[in-house]
Amino acid sequence: MRILFRGGHVHTPTDPHATAVCVEGGHIVWTGDDDASTHFEDGATRVVDLHGRLVVPAFVDAHAHLAQTGFAAAGLDLSTAASLHEALDALAAFANSSPTAVILGFGWDETGWPEQRTFTRAEVDRATGGRAAFLSRVDVHSAVLSSAFLDGCPDAVHAEGYDASGFVARTAHHVARAGLFRLTPVADRENAILTALEGAARQGIGMVHELGAPHICPPEDFDILGRLTEAAALRERPALPEAVWYWGSLDVDDARRIGCAGAAGDLCVDGSIGSRTSALHAPYADADTSGHLYLDAEQVAEHVVDCTRKHIQAGFHVIGDRAAAELVAGFRAAAEAVGPSAVVEGRHRVEHLEMASPEEIAELGSLGVTASMQPMFDALWGGESGMYARRLGVERATTMNAFASLQRAGVALAFGSDSPVTPFGPWASVRAAAWHHTESERITVSAAFDAHTRGGWRAARQDEGGVIAPGAPSSIAVFDVPHGPGVQAPDARVTARSTDPRAGVPRLPDLHPDLDLPTCVMTLVHGEVAFEEPGALT
Repeated sequence: MRILFRGGHVHTPTDPHATAVCVEGGHIVWTGDDDASTHFEDGATRVVDLHGRLVVPAFVDAHAHLAQTGFAAAGLDLSTAASLHEALDALAAFANSSPTAVILGFGWDETGWPEQRTFTRAEVDRATGGRAAFLSRVDVHSAVLSSAFLDGCPDAVHAEGYDASGFVARTAHHVARAGLFRLTPVADRENAILTALEGAARQGIGMVHELGAPHICPPEDFDILGRLTEAAALRERPALPEAVWYWGSLDVDDARRIGCAGAAGDLCVDGSIGSRTSALHAPYADADTSGHLYLDAEQVAEHVVDCTRKHIQAGFHVIGDRAAAELVAGFRAAAEAVGPSAVVEGRHRVEHLEMASPEEIAELGSLGVTASMQPMFDALWGGESGMYARRLGVERATTMNAFASLQRAGVALAFGSDSPVTPFGPWASVRAAAWHHTESERITVSAAFDAHTRGGWRAARQDEGGVIAPGAPSSIAVFDVPHGPGVQAPDARVTARSTDPRAGVPRLPDLHPDLDLPTCVMTLVHGEVAFEEPGALT
C-alpha cells in the first residue's frame, strides 16, 4: 500500500524543508516538496493533504508494562486524589459500581496527601464492603491489600515486606502480584494489553518495549502479544504498535525460549524512591532505612557475562546510588572477564539510572550501555519541594535523572513512560527532559526527541528506524501542532543546534511549558494505519 502525504512539515534529516513524504511496503520511499510529490501520485492508495501538520518518526516508548497499563485504564484512578479521605471516598464509589472479582486501584501517592500516610487494610475493607482489593502505589513497587485479597493470597502474609496494615513491598508485593495473575482470566489480560497498545497508538507511538518479569506478569502475556501481532499482520484487525519483548530474569535461556530481545528490563537491583526500597548509601531523609538491594555486583557481572557470551541483551532496573554502584562494579567485572569490546558489542541497557555519580556515568558510557529513562519522573517528583526532596533531601534530589551529564559522557539515551507509572505521552516527556527542574541537566528539545524516537530503536539493537529517510521503516505519526514548528532549546547554555531557519535543521514544535502540546491525528506502523482521528485527514 502506497500513501502519499503532502502539504505539511516533514521532520527528516534528508531535507529540512520537506513538505511531503511517501511510504510504501513498510518503508519510506521518498521525501521532498509538494511539487515533486506529483510523481508519486500514480499507484497511490491514498493521498493525504496534511494542511500544515507535522510528520515525525513514530515515537518509541522504551519502558512500559502493557497489561498493567490496560488494567489501570479500566480500574480506579487514584492519581488525582488530593487526600487519603478523598481516595477512600473514590474507592467506595468505585466498589459500588464495579462488578469485578478484584477491585484494582492505581496511582495513589501519599506524599501529596495532608495525612502523609497510606491506607490501612481496615480502611480499605470498610470502603470496599469486604471485597478483594489490590491498590497499587504510583511507582508500582508497593500496594495496600484488603483482607479478602489476603485470604486468597495467604503466602503474602509470610513474605518479607508484609505489614499487618495491609501494605506490601519487596517480596510480599511480588507474591501478591503473582496471586493477582492467578485471579485474572487470559481474556481479561488480552483485552488489557490491546487497550494499552491502542492507547499508545493514539499518542503517536509506533513501538513499545514491553518489560516483563516474573514478578510483573506471567510469560503467557508474550503469547498474547504474539497473537495480536499476527492478527494485525494478517489484517484480521487494525495495525498495532510494534512490541519489543524483554524478560527481567537471571535465567538467560528462559528469556531466549520466550523469544525476548533481552534478559533485561525490570531485573531489579533495587526498588523505588517512593516506596523507600531503592538502595541508598545514606539513609532516606524521612525514614530510618537505606532501602534494599536485590542483586549485588557479583550477580550483575555473572549476568552480563552470560548475556554477552550468548549474544542477548542484559539489562537491570537501577534507581538508588548504592544500586548504581553495584551495577557499575558488576559491569566492570564483566568487562574484565570477557573484554570491554565484547561488552560494548552487547549493547546492554539499564532502566531508570536516577542516582549515578559522574564517575559511574563515565564508566557506563565507555562500555556502551544505554540508559532507558523516564523524564516525567522529574516533572512529577523533581524540584525542591517534590517527592524526591521529601524522601532524599534537596541536595540529593537535585542530582536525579542526570540527562545532560549522561549525554555529555556518551551514554545513549532512550526515553519511555514506565506506564502505568506515568501515562503514554511522548511530547510531555520530551518537554520534561528539556525543562528539567535542575537547569544543568536539561537537554535540547532535539536531543530529547531523538531519545524518544531513534534512541528507542537503537536501545532494542535495531538501527534502521526512528528517522524519516528513504529505506527506513515507515512508522510515522502526524500531529496537529498549536505552536511551531521551529527549533528550540530551553536555555542558551544548552543550545546544540541552530534555531535559525537558514541553518536547515529539521523543525520541531515549540514545547514551552506554557503552551499546549501537539495532538496526534494519525499513526502508521510499518506503513499500516494503527490510529487515525476520524475526519482529521482527507
